Amino acid sequence: MARIPIPFLGFLFLAICFCSSMAEAQGYVGYKDPRRRVGARIKNLLARMTLEEKIGQMVQIERANATAQVMKDYLIGSVLSGGGSVPAPKASPEQWVDMVNEIQKGALATRLGIPMIYGIDAVHGHNNVYNATIFPHNVGLGVTRDPDLLRRIGAATALEVRATGIPYAFAPCIAVCRDPRWGRCYESYSEDHKIVKMMTEIIPGLQGDIPANSRKGVPYVGGKDKVAACAKHYVGDGGTVKGINENNTIVSQHELYSIHMPAYYDSIIKGVATVMASYSSLNGMKMHANQKMLTGFLKNRLHFRGFVISDWEGIDRITYPPHANYTYSVQASILAGVDMVMVPYNYPEFINELSNLVKKNVIPMSRIDDAVKRILRVKFSMGLFETPLADNSLANEVGSKEHRELAREAVRKSLVLLQNGKSAAAGPLLPLPKKVPKILVAGSHADNLGYQCGGWTIEWQGIGGNNLTAGTTILNAIKATVDQSTQVVFNENPDPAFVESNDFSYAIVVVGEQPYAETKGDNLNLTLPEPGPSTINNVCGAVKCVVVVVSGRPLVIEPYLASMDALVAAWLPGSEGQGVADALFGDYGFSGKLARTWFKRVDQLPMNVGDQHYDPLFPFGFGLTTKPSRQSS
Repeated sequence: MARIPIPFLGFLFLAICFCSSMAEAQGYVGYKDPRRRVGARIKNLLARMTLEEKIGQMVQIERANATAQVMKDYLIGSVLSGGGSVPAPKASPEQWVDMVNEIQKGALATRLGIPMIYGIDAVHGHNNVYNATIFPHNVGLGVTRDPDLLRRIGAATALEVRATGIPYAFAPCIAVCRDPRWGRCYESYSEDHKIVKMMTEIIPGLQGDIPANSRKGVPYVGGKDKVAACAKHYVGDGGTVKGINENNTIVSQHELYSIHMPAYYDSIIKGVATVMASYSSLNGMKMHANQKMLTGFLKNRLHFRGFVISDWEGIDRITYPPHANYTYSVQASILAGVDMVMVPYNYPEFINELSNLVKKNVIPMSRIDDAVKRILRVKFSMGLFETPLADNSLANEVGSKEHRELAREAVRKSLVLLQNGKSAAAGPLLPLPKKVPKILVAGSHADNLGYQCGGWTIEWQGIGGNNLTAGTTILNAIKATVDQSTQVVFNENPDPAFVESNDFSYAIVVVGEQPYAETKGDNLNLTLPEPGPSTINNVCGAVKCVVVVVSGRPLVIEPYLASMDALVAAWLPGSEGQGVADALFGDYGFSGKLARTWFKRVDQLPMNVGDQHYDPLFPFGFGLTTKPSRQSS
């Protein structure tokens, strides 16, 4: 092999450097060139960044604070909408786009012009946005055991999120809820990790299919009609003691890796862009400070190359009371492996604390560089540098007819028929006949769109009534389904005399839980809230009735079973109540099977399929079926 003289190599190096400098002087900026490999773009950009610019990338603030000036002054890398945080009441997609673009222009006006990434909780459709399609919550979707349905829901959700100018969704929640007393149990697909793992197919729906040659763990977002997804909440959030939100999950290594971890394996294989740390603790260690799990296992063992994001003020809650020792919280979380910190309001304090810790060498620059590389990898991979500003081209996707039909399909597939006929001799009540003289519809949830959507709808905690967004209540769905000659009488909570005196052919009673989210949903008794029980007793004691339970989890229902002719678990069906009527009246058959154990009493909890002492009211996997019936309306 011929030898090249050392002086010549030196000359060649200088020539390359000179050419590179000339190119940059003529306006060529390496990290802005989409023809370059992502790794090279990251390296080029990182080399230019000051400490302040790097730390800015690690900060996510609430939209209410995110003026263009704040973005520019603090070099902010990300913005979010908290639950219910909107540009205006009933804001249009165009108003959302204008707001996001205005914030983005502030980020683009910084020295390096690094675009910010805007995130939002789109956990059952684009649920903060007026007129968006609201899909069933995960507790219902798990019932379907239909990964293709989840993929299609993911794709529809991505379109609606992108229509508002937003490229990042804090979904899916892949918690394995092991105790229905937990206020977030409706955000979990199942108590069974195999179903939760199956439902990660929503990720390629949201993000697109990863290329065939993609390396494991590398984030992928496939175009302007897709969004970055977020697997949450890592890890063990669904296993806390007594289902108390943000509490301690006490598990063996085997339970951790065989129950709570499998869905993360699949999410990472499918190229999930981000992972959110859990508020909860794992065997006494706060997950936001758990270096072994965040860095040692997730990043090093599973080769996750996207970024880890904290939950809302999640690092504050490392200490009790929260924010008691903020310097420690910043140090512990960043060293543990949190890359982007959701610090909605106190971002100047966070920036100062982290800057000081780096300058004092408490946190090494290598850890900051690792966090920023991961954030930039996601931004480059999703084309954010090439198309930082949104347009209105997808505005018609929000609440489109096609998406509402998809949600309606999801509703009917998520229903579980738990009882059909008081006895074998009595015969089944469902499907209901469409053509009868008169029927009664009763119950607090029959004509309440907000109740059937649940928490995380328009507002963080959800909201009752029919003015929150567009959709079809179960009552209106019933009216649209029965024969024109059938009289539908609605009485929310009738007394027995009213029921007995009206000669109804049958009654449909729709009752359940009122909306809640997170800790406010923690419930140690899980009784059916009043006036549900009194409505069941008043109606079902006087006429044949089907009871439809609208809830985020199984409830204590055994005391009322004997009075019912039929019982349907509808979970939290969302905006398309027509899906409930589709099955009640036999346009489609019931097919759903419980993805959660339906307990008899709360003193049995936690009780999950496979447990030694398993004595449920309705076991995991139970669900009666019906066939579609041919009847005109």
